[in-house]
Amino acid sequence: MAIRYELIKECKQSGARLGILHTPHGKIETPIFMPVGTQATVKTMTPEELKDINAQIILSNTYHLYLRPGHEIVEQAGGLHKFMNWDRPILTDSGGFQVFSLGDLRTISEDGVEFRSHIDGSKHFLSPEKVMEIENSLGADIIMAFDECAPYPADRNYVKNSLERTTRWAKRCKEAHENTDKQALFGIIQGGMYKDLREQSAAEIIGLDFPGYAVGGLSVGEPKELMYEVLDYTTPLMPKDKPRYLMGVGSPDCLIEGVIRGIDMFDCVLPTRIGRNGTAMTSQGRVVIKNAKYKADFTPLDSNCDCYACRNYSRAYIRHLFKAQEILAARLVTIHNLHFLLKLMEDVRQAIREDRLLDFKKEFFAKYGYDL
Repeated sequence: MAIRYELIKECKQSGARLGILHTPHGKIETPIFMPVGTQATVKTMTPEELKDINAQIILSNTYHLYLRPGHEIVEQAGGLHKFMNWDRPILTDSGGFQVFSLGDLRTISEDGVEFRSHIDGSKHFLSPEKVMEIENSLGADIIMAFDECAPYPADRNYVKNSLERTTRWAKRCKEAHENTDKQALFGIIQGGMYKDLREQSAAEIIGLDFPGYAVGGLSVGEPKELMYEVLDYTTPLMPKDKPRYLMGVGSPDCLIEGVIRGIDMFDCVLPTRIGRNGTAMTSQGRVVIKNAKYKADFTPLDSNCDCYACRNYSRAYIRHLFKAQEILAARLVTIHNLHFLLKLMEDVRQAIREDRLLDFKKEFFAKYGYDL
């Protein structure tokens, strides 16, 4: 098998898992947050900077790399690792979420999805077999099956038909996947906000015996309490000896709540996106650095942070950079936000080791300004 999950311990206080995910490009300590490098780059960051903040694995996007520069180009370069000069693990999503987000620009059939490029309007068709061809060419350590991501809210019959198509597509992905010794193909559990449909999807996808499983169709606009409820009854259905991945989640509260519910892996564009727009995640809550009150604030973004930005620059300086529309502004807050989340996950792992994750959650939420 391309990967192996090693369960180290479970937190006595919360039941959260501490583990190691062994991959062809190194081991990953879990639970882990994965920075998103949609187009073979984490926006504004170099690979060296990602290593400096201890990013163990990053995520890239099949849909975007298929459209530009094309998976054939990446394959000619020697695969995604060589193309982007990253020698640690990579996960590629299937592009399913992006395709289904196109709305009127796409048409779903049993064979796959016909869509128009968001770049130039050109017509394309993605099937499970085509997605496997693309992901095999990209060469990531972990690749995702092509699924149908139902919107929220969605009618029960639509969700049922959608999850059953996802199962059929997962079977086709497994049959078409070629590099089984180098790339681990994960299945995706769907089922919307319906408990019985989640149970049906979990039984069908887990029955296909993938080396890892993701919970899809969450963080799509539903209230957080509903997401937690779905995780409460879905995660226990997933095998203990394989990694569990919650797709598209990256706010500090959701990361901690997800870990408490047994999730091992997370990804989201949130820290980089809000960073580029001037919002920093700090130990005392969010800081909107463009606000006038920081004009003469010569303290760091976060006095409890030792990232490059906080060691060297003040809030006043970073605010000035944003007001002057300097590129360094986006870089500094992105470095900080990613460091913040990766350090948070490090602290979460330590809390699991010490069987005190619920205490850690209470302390963190109080400082960050979340309601318990």
